[in-house]
Amino acid sequence: MNTAALTHGLLLFLAFVGLVALHEFAHAWMAVRCGDDTPRLQGRLTLDPLAHIHWLGTIVLPLAVTVLGAAGGPSMLFGWGRPVEVNWNNFRHRRWDDILVSGAGPAMNLLTAILILGVMKIIQLAGGTAYLNPILDLARLSLFLCFFNLLPIPPLDGGHILRNLVGMSDEAYHLLSQYSFLFLLLILRVPAIGQVVSLFTNSTLVLLAWPFGWHLSIS
Repeated sequence: MNTAALTHGLLLFLAFVGLVALHEFAHAWMAVRCGDDTPRLQGRLTLDPLAHIHWLGTIVLPLAVTVLGAAGGPSMLFGWGRPVEVNWNNFRHRRWDDILVSGAGPAMNLLTAILILGVMKIIQLAGGTAYLNPILDLARLSLFLCFFNLLPIPPLDGGHILRNLVGMSDEAYHLLSQYSFLFLLLILRVPAIGQVVSLFTNSTLVLLAWPFGWHLSIS
């Protein structure tokens, strides 16, 4: 067991919990903006991580991946929060508003990555160069969550977006959602999926870092 890798992984895990809370809060905020007050009534319009934790997707699975990574195994840190419930009938424009609500979570992760890079620049100007790499890892993790959630499979946000774009019926989508856990197992078993998400993540990180004066390489 690599102690340094485990410590680094646990710190990223704590950051992951916070990023998930921001992600789910964005879903709730957008749903309320689109006319559905359900998230507010259920206490989801908050930044409190406890309101958004899914014990398997936010705690157990990411922790297991963190420990496996420290032991030299697969270390693709991913997971999900407790889904924000919405009532589509309350939306003013059901299909378009559902796309907005689904895209709000990944958009929040993208915005968070930009803010993290801004903080990183301030710390660099203040002379705190020793902290730059860990902070860069936080930005990378936020972007990874963005693109992971955009995978076009249920129950991820990308699945919701695709469902609305192709006009899939509620019945067909609910049928597919019954096999969501199998889809997530497929993600774990197919390295190419993680590689594609990582490619989008690293490419976007390079583009976002450039205005701040960093010329990163895609790795």
